[in-house]
Amino acid sequence: MDVLTPHRDTREFWPVPDVLAHLAGSWRAERTVRDLASGAEGRFGGTTVFAALDGGGLLHTESGTFTWHGTARPATRTLRFLPGPAPGRARVRFADWRPFHELDLTTGHWVADHPCAADLYRGEFTVRDADRWRSVWRVGGPAKDLVLTTDYVRER
Repeated sequence: MDVLTPHRDTREFWPVPDVLAHLAGSWRAERTVRDLASGAEGRFGGTTVFAALDGGGLLHTESGTFTWHGTARPATRTLRFLPGPAPGRARVRFADWRPFHELDLTTGHWVADHPCAADLYRGEFTVRDADRWRSVWRVGGPAKDLVLTTDYVRER
């Protein structure tokens, strides 16, 4: 290997054979939100809990504090992670059951798209190990040019 060729660590991704079992529980969530057009940056810190849903799947409940332009406010979000066609896969829905995206972590890495009006949300999910994963959402459209990066660490 020469100095110009980056070494790709084969342990970069951690395969997840059962996505719902892996996500179940409580995670510390730290997010940065960058507006690429203005250069503004915000931060979210809080907890994401994946709790069992009646009938299968997980209810994802996120709560914490979001700080934008120096103002801190409470922030919450709810999603539904439903069983997919195989244990390593899930169907992610908004709280009101509208489709959000598919999720397949069998290789430890996944890219998903979600069109929203004139904007496109492209999410990249990377599992590092049993207790750490990351999502990076790139949002582009006529009114948005954002990158949202969230690091999750399992709470014990």
